[in-house]
Amino acid sequence: MKIQILEEHGHESALVGLSLSYDQNPAKMPKVARRLCHLSEGHNKFLESIVLWLDIRAPRYFWQQFDTYRVGVTKQSQSTMHTMTVRPLEQGDFAHPIPEPHLRHLNRLIEAGDWEAVKHDLPESFEQRRVVCMNYMALQRMIRQRETHRMAEWREFIDAVVAQAAHPEFLKEDDVA
Repeated sequence: MKIQILEEHGHESALVGLSLSYDQNPAKMPKVARRLCHLSEGHNKFLESIVLWLDIRAPRYFWQQFDTYRVGVTKQSQSTMHTMTVRPLEQGDFAHPIPEPHLRHLNRLIEAGDWEAVKHDLPESFEQRRVVCMNYMALQRMIRQRETHRMAEWREFIDAVVAQAAHPEFLKEDDVA
């Protein structure tokens, strides 16, 4: 897996919005934001205004679970139909090595231009790239629900995002300063 935050915006605007509820100067809001960021019932709604774009390369079995998250998340995917048959596949295209005979089988199908058969026989470990746009609230929910998941890719995803995020204290409770 490869995870990279491409852009992140909205922190200052989110604090301005938060300041409206308190009729305070936005400069005083970072402390309030840290106190409210892990509360629900609308107390942390300012997190919806902080948006980030992620470039993620992950296996198909990860994307199946990731697609559970639809609210506050948009995705643009690499098309397997259009990109899969432009070159032979290699072991590096998979999260885990596949048997060499199967790789040769897939490459014979690619050589024949039979993208439909390739797609039918493609292992779940085939990695697909997506650019994902989401807000901090959706990401915080994802982290809370998946941080103890038994699939290692979730921990890898969470660790990478928290390490790269401009405000990790808003994402994981144990990272609150």
